Amino acid sequence: MLTILEVHKELQSGKTPAEIVEDAIERLKGSSDFNILITPMFDSALKRAKALESEPFNPTTHRLYGIPFVAKDNLAIEGTRTTAASNILDNYESPYTATAIKKLEDEGAICIAKVNMDSFGHGSSTENSDFSPTLNPHDNTKVPGGSSGGSAAAVALGIVPFAIGTDTGGSIRQPASFTGTYGLKPSYGRVSRNGAIAMGSSTDTVGVITANSQDLSLVIDVMSGLDPKDSTTIAKTEQLELSAEPNPKQFKVAIIKEFLEGGIDKEVLEQISLAITKLKESGVQIEEISIPEVQYALAAYYIIIPAEISSNLARYDGIRYGYSTAEASNLNETYEKSRMEGFNHENKRRILIGAYVLSSGYYDAYYKKAQQVRTLLKNAFDKAFDQYDALIGPVAPTTAFKVGESEDPVQMYLGDIMTVGASLIGSPASSVPIGLGQDSKMPIGLQIISAHGQDKKVLQISKLVEEAIK
Repeated sequence: MLTILEVHKELQSGKTPAEIVEDAIERLKGSSDFNILITPMFDSALKRAKALESEPFNPTTHRLYGIPFVAKDNLAIEGTRTTAASNILDNYESPYTATAIKKLEDEGAICIAKVNMDSFGHGSSTENSDFSPTLNPHDNTKVPGGSSGGSAAAVALGIVPFAIGTDTGGSIRQPASFTGTYGLKPSYGRVSRNGAIAMGSSTDTVGVITANSQDLSLVIDVMSGLDPKDSTTIAKTEQLELSAEPNPKQFKVAIIKEFLEGGIDKEVLEQISLAITKLKESGVQIEEISIPEVQYALAAYYIIIPAEISSNLARYDGIRYGYSTAEASNLNETYEKSRMEGFNHENKRRILIGAYVLSSGYYDAYYKKAQQVRTLLKNAFDKAFDQYDALIGPVAPTTAFKVGESEDPVQMYLGDIMTVGASLIGSPASSVPIGLGQDSKMPIGLQIISAHGQDKKVLQISKLVEEAIK
């Protein structure tokens, strides 16, 4: 994998930003077997790179000077096709650039492509893309995770030092775990969602996938802060970029007991236990905690988020923008056929579930109750954060599964059981690679969760884990 520091060393040794970008483009072209790419931005990337050459290389004022990256294709970039990997947006060209992308560009970063994902973020494997599934760089018979599978694969293959994704219920952390990369879902509101195509508005976050924890901290620091175009954003009160080695003895963390019970693969459990032992040996205080409420997180998530999906996808009507059927005789038929032809099976499944739980006869029984569970879950986690700097556990109960193996949607949803809790309460959470499964030889990630706004702690502990397992 490629790091930001390595690219900066190439620039210091005389390489130009254009040469760096050209190299990244060639690597991306050479990875076509993995089906990462949706929309190339090669011409505009080279134009930006050459424009940068008029400015002297200064990583202090432009911390991402000349660094190529890719963006998940649900993030808007002006003048570029933005599809969310859905046929209904196949020919949509964005009139503006997402705030997070703009901040990266202002620091000198260069986006070279929009990459694959589950359509509208609906999935955990990138198999629900309308542009064919992305494959795992470690084993091309297996999935890279999702929905930010294209972003994770691009970093795992060393195409770019970092990739931008979105995480609604685990869509950065799970693919990071499946591909052996580092992923961060920041606190809700830490990074502006302006320009991100909405899935579940109350949990959507824009985050990052990298080759190490230092790069995680740098990129998230660049993207963070208030945005007048997004009223949910929070002020950045401290620098998130790690400037010094954290002291392991100052941290006290807890293993979530329920994450280590029932349904977790033996090889995942073995690697988690080994990582915990090494973290203890480094000086971190580690205890065990029980949070019984986490058993209800998945059920609550798959009521609340489909409800929000149902509302957010109502705007795709075949009239204002996006795909419109050519075979309709009246307005209602235009709506019906455009949505029927434009959305895939998983999109429709989630729309129908959401419409059902929001209907007048079932709102109190399902949606209202799920929101009450969400409050109970937040209270339980907050109580734990009063005692501990962070909570840890697996990212997923298994390693990457084979393409086509999880045809049962319920089985696919169960794979999110360990990541949705942090999303529902708006907490920052990371995935740090800790080794390969003994039998599968596939990557396994450790999840680190802290209280809302405590992104720095997540990054510091991620760094400690990285150092401990070397």
